Amino acid sequence: MSRLSKIAEIPAGSWTKWVVVGFWVVMLVILAPLSTKLMGAEKNDLKYWLPGSAESTKVLDVQAQFQSPNVYTGVVVYVRPSGLTAADRAAAAADARKFAQIPGAVPGTVIGPIPSADGQALQTILQVNLGSKGWANANNAVDAIRAITSSNPPGLVSHVTGPLGNAADSNNVFKGINGTLLYSAVAVVIVILLITYRSPFLWLLPVISSAVALTVAQAVIYLLAAHAGLVVNAQSAGILDVLVFGASTDYALLITARYREELRRHDRRHPAMATALRRAGPAIIASASTVIVALLTLYFAELNSTKDLGPVLAIGIAAGFLVMITLLPALLVTFPRGIFWPYKPTYGSPEPTTRGMWARVGWSIAPHPRIVWITTAVILGVLALGLTGLKANGLTNAQSFRGHPDSVIGESVLAEHFPAGVGQPVIVIGSPGAAAQLRSALAATPGIASVTPTQIRAGHAYLEGTLKAPPDSQAAYDTIDRVRSAVHAVPGANALVGGYTAISLDVKRASAHDRNLIIPLILLVVLIILGLLLRALVAPLILTATVVLSFAAALGVSAFFFDHVFGFGGGDTTLPLFVFIFLVALGIDYNIFLMTRVREEAIKHDARHGAIIGLAATGGVITSAGFVLAGTFAVLATIPSTVLTEIGFAVAFGILLDTIVVRLLLVTALNLDVGRHMWWPSSLSRKPDPAPAELGRERAAALTSS
Repeated sequence: MSRLSKIAEIPAGSWTKWVVVGFWVVMLVILAPLSTKLMGAEKNDLKYWLPGSAESTKVLDVQAQFQSPNVYTGVVVYVRPSGLTAADRAAAAADARKFAQIPGAVPGTVIGPIPSADGQALQTILQVNLGSKGWANANNAVDAIRAITSSNPPGLVSHVTGPLGNAADSNNVFKGINGTLLYSAVAVVIVILLITYRSPFLWLLPVISSAVALTVAQAVIYLLAAHAGLVVNAQSAGILDVLVFGASTDYALLITARYREELRRHDRRHPAMATALRRAGPAIIASASTVIVALLTLYFAELNSTKDLGPVLAIGIAAGFLVMITLLPALLVTFPRGIFWPYKPTYGSPEPTTRGMWARVGWSIAPHPRIVWITTAVILGVLALGLTGLKANGLTNAQSFRGHPDSVIGESVLAEHFPAGVGQPVIVIGSPGAAAQLRSALAATPGIASVTPTQIRAGHAYLEGTLKAPPDSQAAYDTIDRVRSAVHAVPGANALVGGYTAISLDVKRASAHDRNLIIPLILLVVLIILGLLLRALVAPLILTATVVLSFAAALGVSAFFFDHVFGFGGGDTTLPLFVFIFLVALGIDYNIFLMTRVREEAIKHDARHGAIIGLAATGGVITSAGFVLAGTFAVLATIPSTVLTEIGFAVAFGILLDTIVVRLLLVTALNLDVGRHMWWPSSLSRKPDPAPAELGRERAAALTSS
């Protein structure tokens, strides 16, 4: 007996199933309390989202020597379009004195109120130390500021913006993200499982197993975050919920479908499950391995938030895989066949591969597969043309929110009445001995409106420059490059340039680097694993090409919707990479589910009949799995963040396109056209198969019987 057979008998055994269930119950009791601590272990400080080696990140490290990294600058802007009154100015001055007393206000940092040249607005700048909670505590500071400004004269409107206001609004966006995404994902999974299984009971087992998987993943991630330096943030923790439920349910659907199939061939449940695990196990192992390795390639990213995302999500996939191949089978065989009621599979009932919608689809493609795959490929190519309109060059602060929070409104008021770069200065840090030269170089740089007097802080010369252009514009980015060239040229200055605009520029460039490095790495991983699993070269190359075409089409359609339907201002710089990761790393599941079954049937019959039978056997489960994964990613749109909405839409649409069109039509048509050569150089490539014309003659009888 093979090792896989022995392992498969453990969760499928008549008494060992109880050992498996008992093991997971004990693990749940131990790990559940730890999983609830994950949110407290999140690190949402700015440096954990930035490229680790970037110049702007080094500025933050130097600033940490004389200023807490949790100090945020807030800008309170007052506006009266008809013109400020004396009472307005007096009220703003009184507010400024009160701002110095709010919890966390850094002594001596309140500046203003500063009047605008048009006499319609005032601004007051302050710095607040948010403490160990970082940006998560921004709401308390902003609420304290708004409590002070609430007693302003009638008609004088105030807004809180700057990094402090942005942090508060971002915190509102991500507040409760874990609960919102989790409950939404669970609801989607339950609905789709009810539709798929059409059973009032069966859906409970995959959902329970997925919940166990998520608990285990959260607990392991918490332990690694608390004791081994693993970094988890609000974004990765939120995506973890979606990914674990989606991927785990996919594995559950494959196991359950194969178990239902084997129940028709076995008169006892336990041997049926053992056979199902032996036959479905390699596909699930290959699928999980591909996703895990693909996610771990993110370790090579420069952007910290991307680099740290990989291990977190890889742990989630590993937990889902382990639970689904052990706990779920044990739970399924614990219950009689009646768990499938009212569609209970009975021993000796007809093979599902001989009838049904996907069998008819396969036989319909069989006579003219080349026409089908060329037509499908052309349509996907046309959809991919939308990539020409993709503007994944980064989002401004205003564009990153769905809606118009207070910090965005305040930003627009500032831009209307004050120099564009006020409140978001360029920071230059260097050697004290070169302070005068640094200041001269900064002041002489085109695009810099003004420069503060030099300060010496913790042995470093510290300067701030005000940009003439809006801080998140291309003109501002060009100014940062000019400033860096100028101050780096000062001998012995060891100058570093940072600040909001420099950070945005460094993130943009790191994202481009990560995309160009990691996408080829993931494709290589997919190609190698498919080659090892399918024991062929032609099939992996063709399948990888379909993956790239599917991704391009999905992103092309998404770009059209972002621009012309949703009215988004563009895409985040990380969007192409994240969409590629989730579409390719997760979408490869469906390639593996389909092609391992096609290969199994090709060994029994021939390559072309194997393609038809493989489609008939897996078409339903692949479609259901696609709807589950698409539905769980679609819930990202419940969060009022443009980035998450874009990722959710692109991945959900891409998965549906991949499962319904690419995997089940394009790949099947290619299988039927290429035939036995798909499996070169394995022995299957030498096994004769019928010509498409011969399959056409079989078609009528097959469609009649189905």
